Amino acid sequence: MCSPSLAKRGEGRFFNNDAVLMHPLVKMKFDRSVSLLCWAYNEEASIEGYLHRAVELMDSTVEDYEIVLIDDGSTDRTYEIARAFQEKNPSLKIFQNERNLNVGISSRRAIQRASKEYLFWQTIDWSYDISNLREYLEYLKTFDIVQGFRSKPVDVKIKLLKPMAAFLKLFGMKHLTRRSDNVQKAIVSVINYFVIRLLFRVPLSDFQNVTFYPTKWIQSVNYEAKSSFANPEGLIKSYWNGMTIKEVPINFIPRVKGEAKGTRLKAIANSVKDILRLWIKWVVLGGRCSIKKGKIYRSDDR
Repeated sequence: MCSPSLAKRGEGRFFNNDAVLMHPLVKMKFDRSVSLLCWAYNEEASIEGYLHRAVELMDSTVEDYEIVLIDDGSTDRTYEIARAFQEKNPSLKIFQNERNLNVGISSRRAIQRASKEYLFWQTIDWSYDISNLREYLEYLKTFDIVQGFRSKPVDVKIKLLKPMAAFLKLFGMKHLTRRSDNVQKAIVSVINYFVIRLLFRVPLSDFQNVTFYPTKWIQSVNYEAKSSFANPEGLIKSYWNGMTIKEVPINFIPRVKGEAKGTRLKAIANSVKDILRLWIKWVVLGGRCSIKKGKIYRSDDR
């Protein structure tokens, strides 16, 4: 499972977490090339709005960029809408899966098709607040990887769940009310988070969020997960290879169009299977290489 390592940045140095944000260059467009990745399955209600928003953000933030879209075997008009958008926006590159292969395979295919120096992804429902994208990109000049974490608590609107949320918060389980648009989904998310952190011993604050990578590095990673565990897998293997990881606050935005698919029972079951299978292979049976733990730089804004 080993992958070649990049030269590490951030080793043995002190960093002021606000220094990058106050740098005058942050007010200018990012001068390195960037790929924005996305994957969609039956998102005809969201895809056009997403693409307009993505182009507007990238145009104002990055000098050289591309948008890589994987259509995951959609049976509605998702692909047709994207193709029509591409005719006026050549920065969009569209690839189709032969059938619905789900997020793990789609994300891996998007990564391999990226051609710019750095890459990151955003969900089709625009579920993460990346309005500070320019600042996040600047950190890539200092750290190997930039990882988002959710810091804004969820507004618990269901009265019966408020005592549960208050109880867990009292005992320090703040992740529960910071990980989704409602507590029901947050429960699934927080269990997933704690299981991954416990089994793989990687002390990140979030594994399912926006992640910014050097493209050559993440393309060199041998992905083995086929489910949504692919996102944590990239972070785990990066940490085990000694990469420096900068955490930044990127909050969750509730979906307003289309249907969320990540918390379906089948998707959860596939993720659990991947977690257990790869934990046994890597940790129990020793299938991972020797570990050089990376360095995680926390945000002061937590």
